[in-house]
Amino acid sequence: MKNNLLQNINNPADLRKLSISELPDLATELREFIIDIVSVKEGHLGASLGVVELTIALHYVFDTPNDLLVWDVGHQAYGHKILTERRTKFDTNRQLNGISGFPKRSESIYDTFGVGHSSTSISAALGMAIASQLKGENRHHIAVIGDASIASGMAFEGLNHAGVTDANLLVILNDNAIGIDPSVGALKHYLTSVKEGKNPKQNNMIKSLNFDYSGPIDGHDLPKLISELERLKKTKGPKFLHIVTTKGKGLEQAEKDQVKYHAPGKFNAKTGGIIPKSEAHLPMKFQDVFGLTLVELAKNNPKIIGITPAMPSGSSMKFMMDAFPERAFDVGIAEQHAVTLSAGMATQGMIVFCSIYSTFLQRAYDQVIHDVALQNLPVIFCLDRAGLVGEDGATHHGVFDIAYLRCIPNMIIYAPKDEIDLQNILYTASLGLQHPIAIRYPRGRGKYSNYELKITNYEFEKIEIGKAHLLKNGTKTAVLSTGFIGNNVSLALKNLNSSEIAHYDFGFIKPLDEKLLHEIFSSFENIITIEDGTIKGGFGSAIVEFASEKNYSKSIKTLGIPDHFIEHGTVEELQKICKIDVKSIENLFLNY
Repeated sequence: MKNNLLQNINNPADLRKLSISELPDLATELREFIIDIVSVKEGHLGASLGVVELTIALHYVFDTPNDLLVWDVGHQAYGHKILTERRTKFDTNRQLNGISGFPKRSESIYDTFGVGHSSTSISAALGMAIASQLKGENRHHIAVIGDASIASGMAFEGLNHAGVTDANLLVILNDNAIGIDPSVGALKHYLTSVKEGKNPKQNNMIKSLNFDYSGPIDGHDLPKLISELERLKKTKGPKFLHIVTTKGKGLEQAEKDQVKYHAPGKFNAKTGGIIPKSEAHLPMKFQDVFGLTLVELAKNNPKIIGITPAMPSGSSMKFMMDAFPERAFDVGIAEQHAVTLSAGMATQGMIVFCSIYSTFLQRAYDQVIHDVALQNLPVIFCLDRAGLVGEDGATHHGVFDIAYLRCIPNMIIYAPKDEIDLQNILYTASLGLQHPIAIRYPRGRGKYSNYELKITNYEFEKIEIGKAHLLKNGTKTAVLSTGFIGNNVSLALKNLNSSEIAHYDFGFIKPLDEKLLHEIFSSFENIITIEDGTIKGGFGSAIVEFASEKNYSKSIKTLGIPDHFIEHGTVEELQKICKIDVKSIENLFLNY
């Protein structure tokens, strides 16, 4: 094999100049290129390795960007980016001012739809196909979706609609039996039976939705893929191609441990071995504090239930699933179902901890309002990845949760400043609440070492709902923080050693500690609020509303996430951009 095919391909037009016999060599080069870059720069590895052949075949057969290609979620789109004019800057992937880790319309004409959340591809591609019909345009529209994402309700809604149209839509099911964690549910078992030839073709559920179904075929067989795609190009109406792939294909360790190699961090490109990080001295991850604490609570309370929509590893609900498998449920990529399932259990007296990323709870907003809050059911929402999450960017930042939850009646909102607060609020919620609660905590690690933090045999303390706390005395200016970002305030004040600035921790964003707020507004000239969430409608807005309602006319400065979408970069870089990093806070305090 000559290692010079990829370097001569800048776009799909260059790709189409190759012969079919050259494409397997190109696939090898493309895999090696992805592995070499991601091993150093980090990112989503396994999914992109699994669709190398499919990516090549799609751009080879179809006239992209005239033909429109939508990648569901986008974890698998690295090969696509490399073949579509971004090879030379692929090493900037997920870095500040570099290319996005997901397809993004503003980045390239080949990225036809912005993605990052699951199960949107079929609806988006169908919308494009119907629009093309109305405009009289002769285009193909392809949606690539995985077996985990197609189990989502939204994907079924798209299939249901597409089946009664004559739209020129091709849905490709990339079936590798895994999302981030192994796929779950009855659909997974159905697809397995189809792959194993145990399901009669006349019972095919996709055909019953009026799709022209073909497959399953080997998604790593380039000639077969190309032949089938060429056939489907000539087939009118909605079509469905079922391909079988291996996540992590081409890297032995990634094939063997698909969960770990979804996003493995830095690894040895030649051996595949993950480069170890010394973590013994580091604080525990918030998600692990949540998961391990939940297990401790569940040992003494048989009513405690854990629910997560397809994030057992990412949320550390896996600890609960291992310890109490009958009381912990991975419901697949189904956020709406997860919320209403939790509500149903709560009506029967169960104490339900629904663990879900902040950005993904947005997908179940109606259910939070209608099925939980309106009925005042004490579901405990544990919102992992709240605030700025880093390199995954705008699609994954959990910066809107305070704003979108604060306006809902009956909802309690709490943001722990550290791991101990997280443990104690979980304990408090487990004792029983009169209302639903959302507990938001960040991605990454806390502040206490493993020696300082106890999980097993920890003596939990009940937290008073709605109570805020003084952290540092002052005379002139009061800083009100909520959540983990308050530690940036503490560090800034420590560096300045100012006696004029006081610091208060408002763990409860709703209800607010109004008694303490009256004291603060009566005692200080200036008020500063800080949060790791959007300023519009957030914690700071709540303080401004209080001041207005109570006729206080003090100077109020609100810090947080500005009113525009924040792109990707490290958390530290993004905090600096938003002026909520330690140094920016110090500089602000110099003026008070």
